[in-house]
Amino acid sequence: MPMKIQIINGPNINLLGKREPSIYGAKSFEDYLEELKAAYPDIEFSYFQSNVEGLMIDKIHEVGFDYDGIVLNAGAYTHTSIALQDAIRAVKTPVVEVHISNVHAREEFRHKSMIACACVGVICGFGLNSYRLAVEALTQK
Repeated sequence: MPMKIQIINGPNINLLGKREPSIYGAKSFEDYLEELKAAYPDIEFSYFQSNVEGLMIDKIHEVGFDYDGIVLNAGAYTHTSIALQDAIRAVKTPVVEVHISNVHAREEFRHKSMIACACVGVICGFGLNSYRLAVEALTQK
């Protein structure tokens, strides 16, 4: 059976390629996802994006007992959401927190993650390559 990885992107990630390309790059996530799938043909990827915190929690609950890993870019909810932290703790599937930008080189409020303590690891600052690094980490578990 192929490894199953769920990618969950939070608020404003649907605007990749348009939103602040100097920070987030010029490629859409959908275009990057095709590259990721081609690089890992033996992994079954599922993708979900929402600007709504509750829908992200619902998706974690939905896949959190059946998938081999979750790659989570919670966007701004990273810095505010105890509910996402609780959802991650409630499931057995390992979660890797990712960020496209180096959040520690940005505004002070971005330096604190409310979900990192519930994740198996955090990767940030490598652009869209942060997702590939998270997948690599999950395949090594």
